[in-house]
Amino acid sequence: MSNQDPKRVVTGKVRLSYVHLFTPFANQPGAEPKYSVTLLIPKSDIATKQRIDAAIQAAIQDGVSSRWNGVRPPQVHLPLHDGDGVRPSDGMPFSDECKGHWVMTASTKDKPEIVDLNLNPIINQSEVYSGMYGHVSIRFFAYNSNGKKGIGCGLGNVQKVEDGEPLGGGRASAAADFASLTGQAPAPAYGQPPAYPPQPGYGSPQQPQQAQPGGWQVQTPQGWVNASPQRVYGQPPQQSPMYPPQQGYGQAPTQPPVYPQQPTQFDPITGKPLNGGIMGL
Repeated sequence: MSNQDPKRVVTGKVRLSYVHLFTPFANQPGAEPKYSVTLLIPKSDIATKQRIDAAIQAAIQDGVSSRWNGVRPPQVHLPLHDGDGVRPSDGMPFSDECKGHWVMTASTKDKPEIVDLNLNPIINQSEVYSGMYGHVSIRFFAYNSNGKKGIGCGLGNVQKVEDGEPLGGGRASAAADFASLTGQAPAPAYGQPPAYPPQPGYGSPQQPQQAQPGGWQVQTPQGWVNASPQRVYGQPPQQSPMYPPQQGYGQAPTQPPVYPQQPTQFDPITGKPLNGGIMGL
């Protein structure tokens, strides 16, 4: 297909919504499944809007001669809609992501090519989603179907140029859905550390530390518990009143105890001092 086709347009950067580019989709029961995507064209992209308007007019002129028996219909249904207005299908406002955009759906029976910035085919389907940004080639055509005359938009190919926030809302986890029923807190989100109660660690004092008979008290997640004091290297140990003082680093050796001298005992038979001997000898 020639790039000089007046009914063909390659858009600037647009946002993609309702993406069905890998598998054909039927939007109504009994309808023919097609590959399709809805384009959100920023109103600030005036150049793309002008090319689309010109291509639609070229399609109308072609329709007069080839589809509508030489007569332009008094009302031609167009595929381009104002995202700040209401949907033509039900008169309800467009969704928030459509605000500030022109909205148009393009479809085709033939599977489109989907490429990246380097024109390499995108195989991984998870890389193509509603909310991403891309360039899209489209072609307008006239139709006359069931008495309705208008201009349709055919889908060509898609080039992904930038990731974006996915549209349609995120999928909640089972833990988030049912945590209130089980009484358990849901697991932390990916990349978020679990919340543990504060623990005493390096460089942070254990609060409070109070001398108690038989040891100290330390606050833990289970409450206040007794804990023996720990010795710090280079300092004499802090002794519990339950135990006698111990020799440690930086202390003089403990002197042996001095016992009082016992009186000399005499053998009652010989009258001599015993001096460790046996009585009677």
